[in-house]
Amino acid sequence: MNGDPLLYQILDQLGISFEYHEHPPAPTIELAVQYWKDIENTTHCKNLFFRNHKGNRHYLVIFDHRQSLAIHDLEKRLKQGKLSFASEERMGKYLGLKPGSVSPFGLIHDTGKHVHLFLDENLSQNPRISFHPNDNTASLVVEYQDFVKFLDFCGNTREFLCLYD
Repeated sequence: MNGDPLLYQILDQLGISFEYHEHPPAPTIELAVQYWKDIENTTHCKNLFFRNHKGNRHYLVIFDHRQSLAIHDLEKRLKQGKLSFASEERMGKYLGLKPGSVSPFGLIHDTGKHVHLFLDENLSQNPRISFHPNDNTASLVVEYQDFVKFLDFCGNTREFLCLYD
């Protein structure tokens, strides 16, 4: 299986089952959509990694891939000041990931619990959601409640809010 061996170990430890879907590299949502067409009854998520203006706070924003959010609108909703996309170096440091593979599963590498999550509250209405397993050559589908169990295990701070109307 492609992806992060530590992630699979943790999912097993937590008793979280998943569907594994291997596909060619999909570093963007536009590419990934073509590989998701046969995965039914699943909400595929977009994951954006930001830093604040000072560079001392980092945020992972998770929402339905069919929605689009302008950074200016996101800044208003998150109330964290000016945001910009975090650099590849920051992504590696805090999530152990590379661009094009951003996933909340990368939180297993954030041992300092530095990254704060913002999750769209609408995701809770979906029984199954999917993310890359820290590698963009596969997608994992998990039950929503198992995803929350995973987040509890990671221990990062998080907020659920309405990110779009």
